[in-house]
Amino acid sequence: MPPKVKFQREEIVSAALNVARKKGIEAVTAREVAAELQVSPRPIFTWFDTMEQLKGEVYSQAKALYCKYVEHGLTERIPFLGVWQQYINFAKEERELYKLLFLSKPDSVTGGATEALLFSQELVRDSVMRIYHMDADTADKYFRDIWLVAFSFAALIVTDDCPYSDEEIFAIGVEISLSVCKAYKEIPGLTQGNYDRNAIFTELVKKQI
Repeated sequence: MPPKVKFQREEIVSAALNVARKKGIEAVTAREVAAELQVSPRPIFTWFDTMEQLKGEVYSQAKALYCKYVEHGLTERIPFLGVWQQYINFAKEERELYKLLFLSKPDSVTGGATEALLFSQELVRDSVMRIYHMDADTADKYFRDIWLVAFSFAALIVTDDCPYSDEEIFAIGVEISLSVCKAYKEIPGLTQGNYDRNAIFTELVKKQI
């Protein structure tokens, strides 16, 4: 009778996720995961043919954890700003997983930043449409514009180069959200890219502040 496998698949994935959270996805090797479990690497290959398969599971778990952050943000009084804050929190609290989801080049394991944007867009689309009274296309473009700003802040955070406080980041988020929302609602044809850019800018620069 073959020896009983001590660790189940879920335990190995959990150990690999812990390694990724502490040291990054590149550290998810058979040796590191085995050390996390305090065993030899053999049980890992009872459940996984290759380490790439295990890394794929880590990516899925990281994505699921990110979803929880977004879902929490959607329960806030202003859901979209809640998501903004939770996105920033995820970058602060799960730096290595943020890098895995949003700063990794697309390959057989990760989908890269563009896939993460589209995935995030799907999570918040219904809320943006309902709260901001937008159609799906406008909601997606609105989210895209705001997400690109949030992405910039998060990149500064995970590279330890962010000079802004939490209060400043949130305030800038409100300003950008308000500006983009106002622009899409008040400039005819902006969503479709069919508007007179020169005429609009000419009128804007005439205004004193």
